[in-house]
Amino acid sequence: MAGGTTNLLVVEDDPFQRETICAYLVSQGFAVESVADGRACRASVAAAMPDAALLDVGLPGGEDGFALARWLRGQSAQLGIIMLTAAGDLVDRVVGLESGADDYITKPFEPRELLARIRAVMRRAGADGAAQASPKPEVLGPGKTRIGGAVLDLKRGLLVTAEGREDTLTEGEFTLLKLFVEHPNRALHRDWLLERTSGDEEPEAFDRAIDLRIMRLRRKVERNPTRPMAIRTVRGVGYLFDPEAV
Repeated sequence: MAGGTTNLLVVEDDPFQRETICAYLVSQGFAVESVADGRACRASVAAAMPDAALLDVGLPGGEDGFALARWLRGQSAQLGIIMLTAAGDLVDRVVGLESGADDYITKPFEPRELLARIRAVMRRAGADGAAQASPKPEVLGPGKTRIGGAVLDLKRGLLVTAEGREDTLTEGEFTLLKLFVEHPNRALHRDWLLERTSGDEEPEAFDRAIDLRIMRLRRKVERNPTRPMAIRTVRGVGYLFDPEAV
């Protein structure tokens, strides 16, 4: 990010969609470069690493958006990656996120929604030039991390609420919070979370189980559970943990 401007790379093979996306993003103050395939993407990144990349899933030339996402994530842990996909298939969403993408958006999408997704990813990467300077991070003891108004003690497996009360977590609740801590600012799919948190000792093999767990946890960690900030809902995907939300 040079001179406070966020640099975006758009990888989209459809000329009309590519030009439409780029024109809108330029109007919003971004510096945008666009390419049509994986080879051109690699050449662009070799010349200058962008702050974020928007990747179409279906690309010509034998290298799809998933492969590019994995390659880009290997080049930079801080690079923001958003998948652009026309597919509503759950498999595509999960594969995209597991490939290293931070988020995905399904075509057709509203330009303002794309802008909101980009800004959210930029907050994670610390590359949004319009964002205010962040305060110094809170210093907690070893094995402790803040989640909203509470502090999770990973060593002891308990939660200290904003009021200072110790709240013992169930195994499923602790595992779920631990997954969020290990994958901050990433949209985690509901089915993936459910699979990772439903053990033999606490089976919850029904569709809304993960939503019920999230609702219980929000009551414990959010300062205002009716307007959650730390554990946010990502429409059509699942949930995202924002470590900066207090």
